[in-house]
Amino acid sequence: MQAMTSDRYGPPEVLQARQVARPPLTDNGVLVRVRASSVNAGDWHLLRGEPWLVRLIYGGLLTPKIPILGTDLAGQVEAVGQQVTLFQPGDDVVGELSACGFGAFAEYVCVPESALVAKPVHISYEQAAAVPAAGMAALQGLRDLGQLQPGQRLLVGGASGGVGSLAVQIGKALGAEVTALARPEKMEMLRGLGADDVVDVNRLEVLIDSGQHYDVILDAAAFRPVADYRPLLSPGGAYILVGGSIARLFQVMLFGQWMSWRQQRRIRCLSSTPTQADLTTLCDWLEAGILTPFIDRTFPLSQLSEAIRYVERRQVRGKVVVLI
Repeated sequence: MQAMTSDRYGPPEVLQARQVARPPLTDNGVLVRVRASSVNAGDWHLLRGEPWLVRLIYGGLLTPKIPILGTDLAGQVEAVGQQVTLFQPGDDVVGELSACGFGAFAEYVCVPESALVAKPVHISYEQAAAVPAAGMAALQGLRDLGQLQPGQRLLVGGASGGVGSLAVQIGKALGAEVTALARPEKMEMLRGLGADDVVDVNRLEVLIDSGQHYDVILDAAAFRPVADYRPLLSPGGAYILVGGSIARLFQVMLFGQWMSWRQQRRIRCLSSTPTQADLTTLCDWLEAGILTPFIDRTFPLSQLSEAIRYVERRQVRGKVVVLI
């Protein structure tokens, strides 16, 4: 089978298209013919081995132990192991593979059935592949860490990206009034996704001066200091960091509890955990039209390096999908 592999850390160009052996079918495994995947920020962090914490978590201090990346999966079941009960050959499935070895940037992958759910019938492989990791982060950030309730006010930073664009829609699904922060050229996209209000991210001070307050702030592009958002956060509210600069990530990881105590607001950094239940919820919302992933561009598997490079520029609207 064809796969995009890397045997050293580095820029996207270290990826090579290679013919490798198809993964063996295990007794509790599902062999999936991958039709589409998508690029997440985690892919280029793993590819570059940056920050070093990534190497400690996933192994391989000097060389990567994950030769084939790719978290999101949409495809068709090729074969199932003897102990598999949920799927059979020919089923269309969606998966999130970060807890079971990655590997979606290849023609085939073998994963536990617990990593998969049935793909909605009327949703394309491309749309389905755009949702798992980003949707899981948005859902768990808002529902679990943010404890977002119907009628509350939500502010989404980095709203035009993969996590942010889904967070806008999930916030609406959870009954919140949603304000999106984005650059001017991306505002119309977010209005089309259902945001109640869209604010120029470069004019955050104007929003602060207006006296607006939010019960939950989900920051999917945390490049500003957390303190910049404090005037916007209601007492007892929650600031949830999902993505952004490494400096901001470590700031919240190391000092989030102290900042929470000092500011009387919850300051948290999301570490999402894929679950079959949450993936089912996301697919149900896809089927119902509650979620509509915005796909910026698609690339063939052979151009995965270009796809990751494009995501690294942080100009993507929604998601970048890889067709396999």
